[in-house]
Amino acid sequence: MTDLAARFRKLWDEIAPVGRDAGSGGYLRYALTEPELALRAWFREQADARGMPVREDGNGNLFAWWGDPAAGGAVLTGSHFDSVPHGGAYDGPLGIVSAFLAVDELRAAGVTPVRPVAVAAFVEEEGARFGVPCLGSRLLTGEIAVDRAAGLRDAAGVSFAEALGDRPAGADPALLGRFAAFVELHVEQGRALVDLDAPVAVASAIWPHGRWRFDFHGEGNHAGTTRMADRRDPMLTYAFTVLAANKEARLRDAHATVGRVAVEPNATNAIPARVTGWLDARAAEPETLHGLVEAVQAKAAERARRDGTELTCTEESATPLVAFDGGLADRLATLLAAPVLPTGAGHDAGVLAAHLPTAMLFVRNPTGVSHSPAESATDADCAAGVTALARVLEELACR
Repeated sequence: MTDLAARFRKLWDEIAPVGRDAGSGGYLRYALTEPELALRAWFREQADARGMPVREDGNGNLFAWWGDPAAGGAVLTGSHFDSVPHGGAYDGPLGIVSAFLAVDELRAAGVTPVRPVAVAAFVEEEGARFGVPCLGSRLLTGEIAVDRAAGLRDAAGVSFAEALGDRPAGADPALLGRFAAFVELHVEQGRALVDLDAPVAVASAIWPHGRWRFDFHGEGNHAGTTRMADRRDPMLTYAFTVLAANKEARLRDAHATVGRVAVEPNATNAIPARVTGWLDARAAEPETLHGLVEAVQAKAAERARRDGTELTCTEESATPLVAFDGGLADRLATLLAAPVLPTGAGHDAGVLAAHLPTAMLFVRNPTGVSHSPAESATDADCAAGVTALARVLEELACR
């Protein structure tokens, strides 16, 4: 094991137990809950150990600065700590741990930045607690209204404002204007790098994607006494919609997933009164995504008429096609001699790309699995990612 891989492992082991579920082996690191707050405290400790002052932007995002924040032209890096339910270890935290180690590498080499470097920990990137992905970066950039963000509630009814301890500050043009570029390092969510036999890649684009809530309303009734012909069962409409989403996505070479459902009253011997399902839809082109969602909505509505149920569809979030800064991506791919790959996963980098030159680095994931305990990366590949990020920061902030 190289010295850098050993240092990565040492730092990684400090956070590895935080929020891990003993049963699944996955992580329950929801935004602004105890495990994620512990990681935020760890972030501050790491920054303090490096003499990097930490600033919070009023939206829950943390920034650790190497250099004078007021100087402008800063290079931003980092990622997020929060996870999906029972998610993997690397999605998010790898980008933060790697950022601190990249700073260490540059300092050890005697490199001094001519422009500030900031390491970020964005809040609620996954949207697993409050329902809107990339909430912290959306607030920073003004892509979500403060009132809407403040009122978002988790499953227990706690609002984002309550969890934050204050009303979110919203867009901060002064802070955003201090950044000249953003580079996010992330574990690959796929196995293209395994096939390419490469430890690191540069991202070219993020597929357009979004989340839609389907509310199916019917008539709650007794499972044993209600004749089949008399039922207005929203579960039937929901089940048909799940199958329709799968079919329509396959026809379009797109992705559609219904991975979350809520049932009321959720009793074994009761016909549901209401079923809510959340559709995650993604496609390579905006037109394909629009056609997919439109087709699923039309089929769900037709089935609802047949079942005697009612359907309401609400768009909860939508992210357009993100083509990362082509000049920056090409520059980094040449610098690192790395392949260039698109991704179907959303990231804070996708939000920030609309406001400043942005790039992403991917670190090889041997399993190709993400949002699952099976997500992984070797220490050697993580060290290669740190080295790549350090070279990028040197190129962008130190020349």
